[in-house]
Amino acid sequence: MPEQKNHLILIRHSLPKIVPDIPAKQWHLSSTGRQRCEQLAVRLKDLSPDILIASDEPKAQETGQIVAELLGTPCTTAPNFHEHDRSNEEYFPTKEQFENRVARFFLHPQRLVFGQETADDAHARFANAVSTAITQHPTGTVAIVAHGTVITLFVARACGLQPFPLWKRLDLPSFVVLTLPSHHLKQIVDCV
Repeated sequence: MPEQKNHLILIRHSLPKIVPDIPAKQWHLSSTGRQRCEQLAVRLKDLSPDILIASDEPKAQETGQIVAELLGTPCTTAPNFHEHDRSNEEYFPTKEQFENRVARFFLHPQRLVFGQETADDAHARFANAVSTAITQHPTGTVAIVAHGTVITLFVARACGLQPFPLWKRLDLPSFVVLTLPSHHLKQIVDCV
């Protein structure tokens, strides 16, 4: 019997409302972000996800809940899908400063250069959570709503891609589809 091929969809959450005075992990979706979830649901419809599993960060939970409701798909949250832990970092006043730190994060994955978690540690945590989700849902299509750097780490390592250009390509929202069990890259879709 041929091996069954399922899909893993890794969804970067929609556009948050940026509030510089509070940590990014506490941000909620902006009104534009909520509207973009409608476009995201339209793009995901043909992929027929069987379940959406969201990070415990509000912007990911809200993205998952809105999309799940539009698709008529169950949505839940699970631990360890959160963003690279940079809760000790101040808000970066310019996009260039933020991107420079992210580039260093990807360039030195074994060193603690940004936040409280190395790229290697963030990847291991996220990859273990993905493995758990796939084990708990062994057939069909699993969609995980998470965050840009952890999705990038996972996809870049699974598919042999350079992480920083991939990270720059992922919009708010966007998604990557991998074929299981090989983690073969099927497509990258920007939804805006």
